[in-house]
Amino acid sequence: MKAFTYQRAGTPAEAAAAAAQHPGARFIAGGTNLLDLMKLEIETPPHLVDVNGLELDKIESMPDGGLRVGALVRNTDLAADLRVRRDYAVLARALLAGASAQLRNKATTAGNLLQRTRCPYFYDTNMACNKRTPGSGCSAIGGYTRQLAIVGHSDACIATHPSDMAVAMQLLDAGVETVRPDGTARTIPIADFYRLPGATPHIENTLVPGELITAVTLPQPLKGRHYYHKVRDRSSYAFALVSVAAVVRPDGVGRVALGGVAHRPWRVQAAESRMPHGAKAVTDELLAGARTTADNAFKVPLVQRTLAAVLADARKA
Repeated sequence: MKAFTYQRAGTPAEAAAAAAQHPGARFIAGGTNLLDLMKLEIETPPHLVDVNGLELDKIESMPDGGLRVGALVRNTDLAADLRVRRDYAVLARALLAGASAQLRNKATTAGNLLQRTRCPYFYDTNMACNKRTPGSGCSAIGGYTRQLAIVGHSDACIATHPSDMAVAMQLLDAGVETVRPDGTARTIPIADFYRLPGATPHIENTLVPGELITAVTLPQPLKGRHYYHKVRDRSSYAFALVSVAAVVRPDGVGRVALGGVAHRPWRVQAAESRMPHGAKAVTDELLAGARTTADNAFKVPLVQRTLAAVLADARKA
């Protein structure tokens, strides 16, 4: 691990300003992803800004019936909250499908949104990776691609986003509240938060340097049955090959988002109008233009079968 300097911030605005003053600085809270990356020298921030003392660890009911989730709320606490379990069950189930109990006890809401890909070529510093070293190339293209993207990828990167929580947040139309280094605040719709790789896969979201996530807002609860089905190589502590987050009413109308198939949580709203017509119709729209390899072509029928199981269960309600 390379040497770095460290400070504790007293307010969100102070934290954002401090990070902006040190190019390449990172915020640290639970550190469940960042510290691993630093040990491997994939990330080498010269300065860490500790945000654990910012009192952003509350889950608050909002006047419009939604919830405001502080950036430092631990994944375990968010999944266990009675309001989340009752009104946002897809989110609770997604959180419980992620990592292990020990990691969920440390991992934060903001950190979960910002975790980086688990593409094996990203983690192997002997291999070229445009996400790790811009302009170096992508060893995954032409390599082993079983876990990698089938939609939304580019000639520069075929990595997938690893978060389960973010897939549920995408489904729920969450908003990401932030404070910028100049002290101004904004809310970014999660649909606009993540970027596709294009020619700059190292730029993964729309945050500006030094911008700090302070909370995530959830709109009013969605009516219907909530599902999070995650298909993975082992029953725990594994990332999704494919995951399906859905809220479905008995008449088949609802929403769906996918994990494990793209550089960001994958939702195509046009596909949701096809839900009463069955899983194949939805999958055809969701994965239109998919570019698969011999290793990961199985993900297309896997999405369809997983969604079919969700829709079949919803019809029984």
